[in-house]
Amino acid sequence: MAKIVGLPKLSPTMEEGTLARWAKKEGDEIGIDDLVAEIETDKATMEWRSFDKVVLLKILVPEGATLQPDQPVAIFGQRGEDITALLSQAKGGAPVPVAAAPRPAAPPAVETAAPPAPAASAALPAASPRETSSGRIAASPVVRKIARERSIDLARIRGSGPHGRIIKRDLEGQLDAAPAAAAAPRVTGERLPPIVTKLSQMRKAIARRLTESKQTVPHFYLTIDVDAGPIMEARKLINADLEAQKEKVSVNDLLIKAAAIALRRVPGVNASFGGDHFLMHQVVDISVAVAVPDGLVTPVVRDADTLGVLAISRAVRDLAKRAKDKKVKPEEMTGGTFSISNLGMYGIESFSAVINPPEGAILAVGVVRDEPVVKNGAVVPGQRLRMTLSCDHRVVDGALGAEYLAALRRLVEAPITLLV
Repeated sequence: MAKIVGLPKLSPTMEEGTLARWAKKEGDEIGIDDLVAEIETDKATMEWRSFDKVVLLKILVPEGATLQPDQPVAIFGQRGEDITALLSQAKGGAPVPVAAAPRPAAPPAVETAAPPAPAASAALPAASPRETSSGRIAASPVVRKIARERSIDLARIRGSGPHGRIIKRDLEGQLDAAPAAAAAPRVTGERLPPIVTKLSQMRKAIARRLTESKQTVPHFYLTIDVDAGPIMEARKLINADLEAQKEKVSVNDLLIKAAAIALRRVPGVNASFGGDHFLMHQVVDISVAVAVPDGLVTPVVRDADTLGVLAISRAVRDLAKRAKDKKVKPEEMTGGTFSISNLGMYGIESFSAVINPPEGAILAVGVVRDEPVVKNGAVVPGQRLRMTLSCDHRVVDGALGAEYLAALRRLVEAPITLLV
């Protein structure tokens, strides 16, 4: 029996999602566990798979539509079923796509198959039916991303999607020419308007959570400057031993291990504020900040205090790669007890990070600096590292935060103690 299908809620925190891509088209049969569509949520691009054997009778929303869970997106059923009544029912609840083009003045009474895609994209005048009433070009999210990266003018692309919407295959004839177009000189005195970019689900979540953090969590900051020479030497020795295995560890991997052990030694920092109580965590799960094209995510290294440095390195590399590919599962980005954000690879000496609620603290790590230091009354070459602990003052007071940083300093400056 035919039925209207709503947008599935693919994670506990999903408040809305963008239908990034339909994997099936109208009339296609869908088997159990077949991929129906890809949904961009606040955490990742996730797969929507079918639980039944059905036919996709009607697509109610195009790619790029932003919807709330359970809003109608399609009609499933068996081939040949009459869906006239369901179409009328869905019409009142169907969402309006963010980048949808206006409907033609006189739509055809009978549906016809979509025309085949053109072999190459053709130039169009600036004003075209692909523009929404607000002047926005109708294009899928992946097309907009490619266009930004390759400086492609979407106003000159003919779309082959619904209502002239630009889809990925429409860019095929433009990708090779894009670098040359990007190199065109700017006319002297020309004033270009700002580029308006729609917020992704991930960027919306970042904006909401960090605003909430700064407004509701009383931050304070403690900074230490440590001797990085010992930990750099330890990394050198470890990587020399791992060379035959074609593996290596980073300074960040060693710092994750040190931070985790320090949390065991000063457990009061491994805590969260619960309103009228504290949550003292009995596991040490480190959230590691990873930069991705849409912003920042924090996949979690579970039980980091019990893992070896190489195991931490492998876990971080795997999580970072899948985060950039939007393949990290929601449960892999929740439940952390403490966060680390490292901007040392960008040459940043020191910064203060925003706490990732409900965690009670986050450690901001800067670059290892080569500079002269005083040892035994003599000035000698040295390496220094500055780290700043952002604390939720409802959970961690100044003395407790200082005790934690003292424990961390001892581990970093004597990395052999990481084995104890």
